[in-house]
Amino acid sequence: MMLRRSLARSVLALCAGLAALPMALAAPAVGQPAPDFTLTDTAGKTVRLSEFKGRHVVLEWVNPGCPYVRKHYQSANMQGTQKEVTGKGVVWLAINSTEAQSYDYLAPDKLAGWMTRQKAAPTRTLMDPEGTVGRAYGARTTPHLYIVDPQGRLAYAGGIDSIPSSSADDIPKAVNYVKQGVSQALAGQPLNPATTRPYGCSIKYKTGA
Repeated sequence: MMLRRSLARSVLALCAGLAALPMALAAPAVGQPAPDFTLTDTAGKTVRLSEFKGRHVVLEWVNPGCPYVRKHYQSANMQGTQKEVTGKGVVWLAINSTEAQSYDYLAPDKLAGWMTRQKAAPTRTLMDPEGTVGRAYGARTTPHLYIVDPQGRLAYAGGIDSIPSSSADDIPKAVNYVKQGVSQALAGQPLNPATTRPYGCSIKYKTGA
C-alpha cells in the first residue's frame, strides 16, 4: 500500500512537471516570426537580433560544461560549421542561457576565454542568464540550433546533426543539419528538414524567472 501511494505521488509530480514544461518553453513554429531580443555580448556590447534583418542568422545555445557541447567543440565540428556558414555571409550568434547560480555558469570574461581557446568563430557570444531569450525560443538543450531567415522568420529549429550521441566518432557519419539548412536557404530552396529533435544537456534555466 505504501509503495502504491509513493508511486502515485511520483506519477503526479512527473505529470505536474510535464504540464508546466510547455508553458515555460513555448516556442515559435518554423515559418513564424523569430522573437526579437536584445542581449549583451561577452564584451558588454548590446546586440539586437533585428539589427541583422536582411541576413540569415544562426542561433546556437551553448554551455561549455555540457559533454555534448564539448563533443562538437573538441572535435572542431562546431567551429568548422561556424566558419563555413559565416564565410557565406551568415551571422552566427552563440547564446548562453545558463543561470548565474548554476555550477557550470561562466561569467562573460570566462566564457569569452573559453571560446577563444576553442578557436570558435561565432559572430558574437551573448549572455542570457535570466533565460528570457532561451525560453522565448523554447530552447531545451545545449546545443540547440535555429536558423532565422532574412525576413526575420524562423526557418529551422533542432539539433546540429542527425546522430544524437556524445561521441565524436559519430560526427563524420551524421548529416549536419545546420550546414545543409544554410546551403538550402541561400539557394532559395525550402529547408528539408525544417525541424528536428535537439539533443544535448538540459539548459540550466533560472528558476522562478
